[in-house]
Amino acid sequence: MIVWLNGTHGVGKTTTSVLVQQRIPDSRIFDAEKVGEVLMDVRPALPATDNFQHWPLWRPLVVETARRLIEYVGGTLIVPMTVLVEDYWREIEAGLAGYGIPVRHVILHADEEVLVGRIDDDEDLGPSTFRHAYVEPYAAAARSWLHDAGAVIDTGGLTPDQVADRVVRSLPGSVAA
Repeated sequence: MIVWLNGTHGVGKTTTSVLVQQRIPDSRIFDAEKVGEVLMDVRPALPATDNFQHWPLWRPLVVETARRLIEYVGGTLIVPMTVLVEDYWREIEAGLAGYGIPVRHVILHADEEVLVGRIDDDEDLGPSTFRHAYVEPYAAAARSWLHDAGAVIDTGGLTPDQVADRVVRSLPGSVAA
């Protein structure tokens, strides 16, 4: 199965993925952003874009990589990746379903005030204009489709461990350690 952790940049997907992975036996983290980084390194460069997700080949490559990983090692893949374009999410979801791979889509949410505070107070990255740029697009996606497309976990007021526990409890069956 795949546990897809969605939500805007700075909400805690990477931190949560590590903690969830520790709680689910035979699980691995697959950072789908690395697929985009590979595409960004193609020379001569692919057509200019402000987000590698806009390249039509990113989404099927993510699906194929996830499928091959599961085929090779089995278990559960945890994918911490922001996807805010509904058509892109539907394409990924349909691609995985076409291979018979169940996906649990979990949206990590934080109200704008909490999110901006986390971005500004990030001790590792510092304040990030990149992360700030996605606050409103996330809010628009949340209002229009995203919060209806998976299990929403409000991370405001929760510790990272509490968020990870809620993610694991939201999963079907008993996959947790």
